[in-house]
Amino acid sequence: MPRTPLAVSAALAATLLLPVLPAQAATPREAASCAGPRVETFGPASVTGAIVGAAVHEDKAYVVTRGQKPPVLAEIDLATRKVVRSVRLPDGPATGEPEGGWATAVSGGKVYVGTYPVPDLYRFDPATGEVAHLASFGRNGGYIWALAAAPDGTLYAGTYPDGRVREYVPATGAVRDFGVLAAGERYVRTVAADARNVYAGLLDKGKLVAIDRTTGAVKELAQGPAGIGVVAEHGDRIVAASGQTLIDVRKDGTDARRVPLAAGSLDALTVAPDGTVYATSRPDGAVHRYRTGDAAPTKIADPPSQEDETRRLALAGDDTLIGFSGSGGMWSLDLRTGEFQFTDLIEAGLPSGPERPQSMLLVPGRAVYVGGHFFMDVRDLRTGQKRRFRVPGEPKDLVRRGNKIYAAIYPSGQIISIDLRTDEIRGLGYLGHDQQRPWDIEYDPVTDKLLVASAPLGAKLEGALSIVDPDTGAIDVYKGVIPGQSLMSLSLDARNGIVYLGGDVLGGGGVTPVKTSASVAAFDLRTRTVSWQVDPVPGFRTFQDIKVHGGLLYGVYKRDSGAWIALDLATRTVKHQGTLSGYGELTTHRGKVFVSTFFGGGNAYELSDQATHLATGLGDDWYTNPQLHFEPGSWKAWALSGRHLARIDLDPRCPLLTVTPAQSR
Repeated sequence: MPRTPLAVSAALAATLLLPVLPAQAATPREAASCAGPRVETFGPASVTGAIVGAAVHEDKAYVVTRGQKPPVLAEIDLATRKVVRSVRLPDGPATGEPEGGWATAVSGGKVYVGTYPVPDLYRFDPATGEVAHLASFGRNGGYIWALAAAPDGTLYAGTYPDGRVREYVPATGAVRDFGVLAAGERYVRTVAADARNVYAGLLDKGKLVAIDRTTGAVKELAQGPAGIGVVAEHGDRIVAASGQTLIDVRKDGTDARRVPLAAGSLDALTVAPDGTVYATSRPDGAVHRYRTGDAAPTKIADPPSQEDETRRLALAGDDTLIGFSGSGGMWSLDLRTGEFQFTDLIEAGLPSGPERPQSMLLVPGRAVYVGGHFFMDVRDLRTGQKRRFRVPGEPKDLVRRGNKIYAAIYPSGQIISIDLRTDEIRGLGYLGHDQQRPWDIEYDPVTDKLLVASAPLGAKLEGALSIVDPDTGAIDVYKGVIPGQSLMSLSLDARNGIVYLGGDVLGGGGVTPVKTSASVAAFDLRTRTVSWQVDPVPGFRTFQDIKVHGGLLYGVYKRDSGAWIALDLATRTVKHQGTLSGYGELTTHRGKVFVSTFFGGGNAYELSDQATHLATGLGDDWYTNPQLHFEPGSWKAWALSGRHLARIDLDPRCPLLTVTPAQSR
């Protein structure tokens, strides 16, 4: 679809503030009234053509989709800019199913793909069109983040969560593991290889290392100020992106140069035969040029795809730079003139498909908004029509204020507004302060402010509460509001001017926690201070969601067997607790508390002094928290059935609702 420049990124919004309806009395109900159809489905909730891996070989490009099951590998003719062939990557023998392939490389005329969330290696032969599963580099939940081919065709893979580099020899199928590269490292996010070494960028520890391909010896070449997300090699030098710094170092570790970036970071690099480095910046998506000795990269072109993530850069001849955009695009830049051409890959013939949604928002009587990867899908409740428009990232949560929705965007940490009448997008600003993972957003009608709970990206612990003025875009960031913890959730008590915060001792991951138990904190919006903080359950480390209702704070823990609690706010002690099938998002409706959870097939519960099981079989296909969005004055809630948008009857007086496989496809 046509691309229009976006003024800014980020945060979509959630729910219309409606008058609180009194709880309905549990009057007797005819059994037959619960026996009719209780699930309606409306097709895929979020459709995607997003890509992760990309490679160029001769006159063709190869891209791998993100979020579809199974993933699509598509071949694109660079002359016509059309998809000429596509194949699906088959499910391998390991538990789990591939949903994408970040890692791509070409060796011996064949295309290799490393997948997630099962870290498997595949080969596509352009000559025959055949796809083969070659190896598994870990268990379900892992990633092959990067692949690189050495001059002799040997492949090197960077993996997660074990933080290793593995070698694969195409001629023999032999696999070699180079072991732990840095204690506690989870991500080898990027690799490059030459005749002697493989070079790895470590995301948690921010190290650039060289591994001798013969001996396996590991040598640190540079320590970056942040995680290293991309590397490229040429001649006797390595260049790597580390936060707002470009590292340029000789392959023996000498002559290390740290070149500051004006703003943002670099997400893709490629090197021309003459040593010129071409790069794209995030979050804007602009194109830059750099040569060793330059004081800073030089911008040479505006963003070919505004505020998009660039997955791969490649040179086609001497004068054309080709880029692949994460939202599902390919562009070519004429280096002589600065002119570019953009191609939407769905329009070019890339098969699209349903993805795991990020967020949902019901505007009662009007529309259901579903946030996906760089796109928003909307179902108009008045006409039944669907539409789709681009947003600058992944809307992790949405909230409504008047005629606008506000979205919290990953990976930029930006807050955006979306006009309900026109779909116009406006950026309010970026959270900054390392807060690139905004998890929860609410609207405070008393102060007319947006409240955002966030976590850092990478090996940092402290999250933040951000208070955003939706009119001016002014943002007050309270980093470390729960010391030593990030924030996963918040819940507003507008009448008392208190926002309650749910902590996570693991932060961005990859760093040793300094706390052992997740905290709840009460933040006074009038004084902008923490009134009190308590650890409700010792040893439970992550609150996935919290919700205040009736003098109790309900909380769902993420990593602790689906544990839930109800904390008495007056005494700050746990009044009720129990176990669910997994974690998810809490909501209140008609005087009751509900939660939708992952695992066990996807479930919904009512919480009071105990958990009452209301529905099962909804599927485990949310990307973030499973959610429920109730229609006012009704027990019908908008949710997911598999990856389909669904409206389900969750009347607490009815028997357990079991969604059939046909309803969850």
